[in-house]
Amino acid sequence: MTTAAQTLSLEEFLKLPETKPASEFINGEIIQKPMPQGKHSLIQFELCEAINKVGKPQKIALAFPELRCTFGGDSTVPDIAVFRWERIPLDSSGQIANRFETHPDWAIEILSPDQRQTKVLGKLLHCSRHGTELGWLIDPEEVSILVIFPNQRVELLTGATPLPILNKIELELTAEQVFGWLTLG
Repeated sequence: MTTAAQTLSLEEFLKLPETKPASEFINGEIIQKPMPQGKHSLIQFELCEAINKVGKPQKIALAFPELRCTFGGDSTVPDIAVFRWERIPLDSSGQIANRFETHPDWAIEILSPDQRQTKVLGKLLHCSRHGTELGWLIDPEEVSILVIFPNQRVELLTGATPLPILNKIELELTAEQVFGWLTLG
């Protein structure tokens, strides 16, 4: 993860060309996300697919991978941003907007080996302070999921304990199931 030493405003940051992997604007700093690796990519794919399989047909919610969300003075790119159907921004033609200038309802981060847990947790706490209902910090190395609830209450879940899911999404998952996706075959 690299941090730029430049001093820019959020508006100036948003005018910069996108980077690969994405850069985020957090507390006035530009921080480039690490390139996703195997475990990260597979969990991200499977989780988006699982959420969208139940949320999209019933028009309850939609999970977006690597979607820039700008709110509360920061511009972050959660690994997965889940929005309730009625909160998905639309443009004047009724199509999905390109810019999401609001918080996700459920923000999910998947820790990469070279990321610091406290920085990523800080992003999820920022989301919580600005209206995000649920946050997950998935740690493949520790085989655990930190869950951030409203009022920034945090719980650590492992094994077969049911994971909290955004209300009305009919999905049941445990940490064991999420990490089970990493075993092929």
